[in-house]
Amino acid sequence: MNLPLKTPDVQEPSLKDSPQKCPYGLYAEQLSGTAFTAPRVANKRSWLYRIRPSVLHEPFKPYPHKTLVDDWTQWHPNPNQLRWHPFDLPANDVKSDFVDGMATVCGGGDVRSRHGIAVHIYACNKSMENRCLYNSDGDFLIVPQKGTLCITTEFGKMKVDPNEIVVIQQGMRFSVQISEPSRGYILEVWDGHFTLPDLGPIGANGLANPRDFLTPVACYEDIQAPYTIISKFQGKLFFAQQDHSPFDVVAWHGNYAPYKYDLEKFMVINTVSFDHADPSIFTVLTCQSTRPGVAIADFVIFPPRWSVGENTFRPPYYHRNCMSEFMGLITGHYEAKAFMFESSIGLAVTKWADSACQKVDEKYFECWQPLAKHFKGPAQ
Repeated sequence: MNLPLKTPDVQEPSLKDSPQKCPYGLYAEQLSGTAFTAPRVANKRSWLYRIRPSVLHEPFKPYPHKTLVDDWTQWHPNPNQLRWHPFDLPANDVKSDFVDGMATVCGGGDVRSRHGIAVHIYACNKSMENRCLYNSDGDFLIVPQKGTLCITTEFGKMKVDPNEIVVIQQGMRFSVQISEPSRGYILEVWDGHFTLPDLGPIGANGLANPRDFLTPVACYEDIQAPYTIISKFQGKLFFAQQDHSPFDVVAWHGNYAPYKYDLEKFMVINTVSFDHADPSIFTVLTCQSTRPGVAIADFVIFPPRWSVGENTFRPPYYHRNCMSEFMGLITGHYEAKAFMFESSIGLAVTKWADSACQKVDEKYFECWQPLAKHFKGPAQ
């Protein structure tokens, strides 16, 4: 966490969040992640001390985007198990940055009532130049699969490699720079924020430890140049122009910030006797619903681990789930560096994901057909 700057002749902002005069002529601006009256344990906000307030921009106008979707009725329901081949990277003659390279795969709920989730992929071959994005609808959990993301935020900079994740929370402006064609997954939640799951009988330690989540250190730009601000608002994109960099936060303090996490640091819990523990034991982050124990979305990983169940069927058990599951692979084969987005929301597949992307594995169902009957009834 960053502490505000100090000068010997001015009241330091750490004693007053919004002093009459901030050091160095800065503006104090609060960014809220919850209602003011949310319980203290869940209350999220940060104070940003910036060169110009973020309200300094021209009016927003619609930003056309063909593959970002929030209408789940545009395509017919599909109850089949679906698997996709790897999504294409942009062709060399087509320049696409993180924003233009986003495409919605599936989702459910209503973004206007802030209830539900969406799953997107991104595929880009160009850095965001003099423009940034912020999500007014909810939080982005970004899972890079190919290529390192260098992310500039109002709170500072973060370098996010494959096998790391980054969470950009609601309202936070960010820009993505890349050094090679890049691809990955995005889980967007509209209810609340991601939190660590309770550990219960596991105890005080295990799974993802709080100390391993990293937030950026303030790193400001004082640049006078045309800049485009892109806002995701009620499922649509809008853009506005301003004449300076939005990344002019000199200092900040609070508990509402972007953060990243290295999946290698996940401490796996598993059986050491027999059977399989339920996959909820691999939950890294959760976004809870109003129903106790039921998640709007869980982010789950299946990392390398020892499996020592005695006299136990080696693969995970067959399972008919009441929850929706979206699985992805970061590298290797299944159960090597795999993850899952799980949700209590019924997810509708978009037209782009079902047909336009031309990546659906039409023969996926065939992989189950060789399963043979082994039943031998009692002797007659």
